[in-house]
Amino acid sequence: MAALSSHHLFSTFTRFNSSKTAKSKSISRSSYTSFIRCADSSTSTSTVENQRVTVSNGDDSLEICRVLNGMWQTSGGWGRIDRDDAVEAMLRYADSGLSTFDMADHYGPAEDLYGIFINRVRRERPPEYLEKVRGLTKWVPPPVKMTSSFVRDNINVSRKRMDVDSLDMLQFHWWDYSNSGYLDALKHLTDLKGEGKIKTLALTNFDTERLQIILENEIPIVSNQVQHSLVDMRPQQKMAELCQLTGVKLITYGTVMGGLLSEKFLDANINIPFAGPAINTPSLQKYKRMVDAWGGWGLFQGLLRTLKQVASKHGVSISAVAVKYILDQPAVAGSMVGVRLGLSEHIQDCNAIFSLVLDEDDVSSIREASGKGKNLLRVIGDCGDEYRG
Repeated sequence: MAALSSHHLFSTFTRFNSSKTAKSKSISRSSYTSFIRCADSSTSTSTVENQRVTVSNGDDSLEICRVLNGMWQTSGGWGRIDRDDAVEAMLRYADSGLSTFDMADHYGPAEDLYGIFINRVRRERPPEYLEKVRGLTKWVPPPVKMTSSFVRDNINVSRKRMDVDSLDMLQFHWWDYSNSGYLDALKHLTDLKGEGKIKTLALTNFDTERLQIILENEIPIVSNQVQHSLVDMRPQQKMAELCQLTGVKLITYGTVMGGLLSEKFLDANINIPFAGPAINTPSLQKYKRMVDAWGGWGLFQGLLRTLKQVASKHGVSISAVAVKYILDQPAVAGSMVGVRLGLSEHIQDCNAIFSLVLDEDDVSSIREASGKGKNLLRVIGDCGDEYRG
């Protein structure tokens, strides 16, 4: 079923101007020996070190950039994606040091785009550049019987689309906890890791209870990708404690709430049509519902004003402050910032995060503003429960 879906998505992708010729000529590989760092040559060593982190479990480890390029936005609903423009944008992000890309089997053409991108990297960039590039994907199967062949076939689809022998990280999602087949799937995935088809095994949207069960079954999980923002602090209430005890890291998404945590929505009136910016993408609509559950638009404006004060003090954007605050939370290895490849870019804002240091006053004021909302653990439940109503 998932394999057929991936084939359908690939077919859809190939219609995105597949006849268009590449706009850029090959660039000398030697021209890029100084790239893959999250800043220019004037950046301090400590800033560059702040940029990367290693997630690990036992003998398994993977170094990633702490700000990940999220590719959900390639799946439709954010604007038409042009294949060539998207790949060129991926190269610009990687050239700037933002070299970790996060995708999924169901994110439209995301895995296919990565496959084209990584081949460009192999041809046009030096080996040391390639060594820093990471492609993290997810497998989101239906809750059917997880046989070895079913798991293998689906993972092979992602390997083929991404054009890699071994997936850097496979993040596994499961819809129905009452079906313990997730343990069977994870054991088969562990076997594939042993065969070299997967480098590291991770989870996405699992709760604390199930993460503990999985670890007790000796599945070598390196990370769990969960929703985490100044509005949604659920991961710090239960999940982070288990992660600190076990060494599992958190990779966060929704950290800028689809763009709601930005200057664009500061003092914005969204209740009157055309009076303010539209809530017109899947991510904005999703996270606006989180704002409503947390406490509403008025309270959210108070949070934005606090973030703006901190951002102005440091000469950065509201989004940069929002991401940095979450990156500084216990057990957090990295945070996702969505990329609208070929449509808009925020490379400079993302790179500013690595040199940003929030002082005690900043942290105190942000914590106070964030804490004025409702406890979403009580409203929604633990991490990922919003997908399992």
